[in-house]
Amino acid sequence: MDIYQLAIRPLLFNVVKTDSEWLHQQTIRSFSWLSKTPASWANQRLQKSLCLYDSRLEQNLFGLNFPNPVGLAAGFDKDGVAAGIWSNLGFGFAEVGTVTFHAQPGNPRPRLFRLPLDKAALNRMGFNNSGAVAMAARLAQEKHELTRSIPIGINLGKSKITPLEAAAQDYLDSFRLLKNLGDYFVVNVSSPNTPGLRSLQDASMLSAILDLLQQENTAHKPIFVKIAPDLDWVAIADIITLAKTYQLAGIIATNTTISRDGLKTQVIDQTGKSPQDEAGGISGEPLRDRSTEVIRFIWQQTQGQIPIIGVGGIFSAEDAWEKITAGASLIQVYTGWIYEGPMMVRRILAGLLSKLEQSGLNSINEAVGLQTKIPKF
Repeated sequence: MDIYQLAIRPLLFNVVKTDSEWLHQQTIRSFSWLSKTPASWANQRLQKSLCLYDSRLEQNLFGLNFPNPVGLAAGFDKDGVAAGIWSNLGFGFAEVGTVTFHAQPGNPRPRLFRLPLDKAALNRMGFNNSGAVAMAARLAQEKHELTRSIPIGINLGKSKITPLEAAAQDYLDSFRLLKNLGDYFVVNVSSPNTPGLRSLQDASMLSAILDLLQQENTAHKPIFVKIAPDLDWVAIADIITLAKTYQLAGIIATNTTISRDGLKTQVIDQTGKSPQDEAGGISGEPLRDRSTEVIRFIWQQTQGQIPIIGVGGIFSAEDAWEKITAGASLIQVYTGWIYEGPMMVRRILAGLLSKLEQSGLNSINEAVGLQTKIPKF
């Protein structure tokens, strides 16, 4: 029995109609507290209920060991305040941030909305975070006190006050502070909520950022770029070329979408406006098919030589399997986890094990790109 789906979610979403951002803040506070008491009874109960360990789900990628392929996407733990808890909730890795060099409040509220009819969320948070200096201090303390059992990635964004022409230096300043504290790094140039940010996906702009970061990256930390689902195939192909040129660890596909196609939600209760009239990116189920298309395209264009982290609309083992067999070595969840609750990760992992058995495969690694591999005769 899943208490979250039967009682807690209906209460929060429908009866109390809790503000999405307030609820998120209370949740992250609780997780932050739990992360500071790793040996507690509560954490042991979480591990027993939510974790599933099986060697068939393990992978070693870009020098890191992932106990399973399901990760927490960036945006949930923006300041890295709960980095120590995510392994107890069943995740195989977690990504903190997006962090910017300068602390910033983000966009005016309200800025986060649930769209239950679409199993989606609309957000225009605007990279609200405490800044790279604060995150560095926090993660240094956490690293000193705890032994990490899963990889922790750090998602880097551009500060709103930094002009686009100075973006590369802004990313570099954050990376310098954090480079010894993250297991991998993500260059986020695809959020729709910072003015002009998506223009940094242009090959010449992105090249300047990656060039500076890799010059600084003497420890050879894995660096990813996170792209938008709204790019055309030519633009994605350009980014693939850059990923090869700058020896990136891989590509994260994809961020939220600015498309409003096919949404069932007519009016957002908090604002009285339609989603079409509200700024921000859509995540969740409406993003699922497009993100899978992008994953498949990258896999085909690279013959599976560039690792892909797939994110967008994952709610079930079937969704996860679709992303993995399209070419994603790892996947990330966020909106699906909000809707499905904390048992979701374990359900997905159990479902993936069943899929492996049905397909006669011995490891999750063998399933990567299975849809797009050419059969040998």
